[in-house]
Amino acid sequence: MGMTTVLRAAREALDDGGLRGSFLVRDLDTGDEIGIDADLEFPVASLIKIPLAVATLERIARDELDPATQIVVQPGRIATPGPTGLSKFRHPATVALDDLLYLSTAISDGTAADALLALTPPAAVTAQLRRLGYGGITIRHLTRDLTETPAERFAPSETHLAHSLAIAAATPGQGQPVASLDISRANTGSARALVDLLQGLWRPTMIQPAVAARVRELMADSVQRHRLAPDFASDASRWSSKTGTLLNLRHEIGVVEHADGQTFAVAALTESRVPAAVQPAAEALMAQVARTLRDQLRWH
Repeated sequence: MGMTTVLRAAREALDDGGLRGSFLVRDLDTGDEIGIDADLEFPVASLIKIPLAVATLERIARDELDPATQIVVQPGRIATPGPTGLSKFRHPATVALDDLLYLSTAISDGTAADALLALTPPAAVTAQLRRLGYGGITIRHLTRDLTETPAERFAPSETHLAHSLAIAAATPGQGQPVASLDISRANTGSARALVDLLQGLWRPTMIQPAVAARVRELMADSVQRHRLAPDFASDASRWSSKTGTLLNLRHEIGVVEHADGQTFAVAALTESRVPAAVQPAAEALMAQVARTLRDQLRWH
């Protein structure tokens, strides 16, 4: 199939599955890429934990922070499904800064991320990105703001109502009464901006090589393996990634390194029209579209 046919079929598949999507796949060595609405801006949810890791590690490399510093973290005490790690703790914990990076990035622990953001606030993370040459990602708020949505106000059996509200309230300009879903107030990025950052981590130029290597290691250790991983991980490939989820948004960014040396950065950002929290079909469809785009680059 030609590229035009592949892209048309992918768009139709997404629409049939109730998804609006922004995708980009790039060969990190040739620069060849294929995408769908790759410049569309989305709230990025937990994907900000990658820029946060970069900014924190850059400060460690400049001796502004000590990775061994012991930090007392108050328990998240979050009872709703989804959050992980310290976010679920019921008692204070003392954790080294370096270990907070692991919890935040590989475990997607929002409370650990906010402990890091207390040291390097959102505006400082954005400033670090700009210093490194990345202009398409903006960090504005803590991750605990992601747990202050309509979903937390309904009983678990009524979660679909929160999704219905989020879907119905969206404006054509991507405004939203839920701040973390409103692109003028949320942590935001595009598939292209996120792939650019992945390229900077796998093929470092401005990011310090040791910083890039540590972030790659943390992404390889990601425990969230249910979204794109089934279509990209194998005995002949290594999949390193980070997911982001917020109400009807489901995202993942990652890099697949094939045994033959080819390496592809992948960004898949999606928004669902289906009012349901658990959507395995949407996860599978995201992966199918991303893999189809990767196959188009790899084999043609």
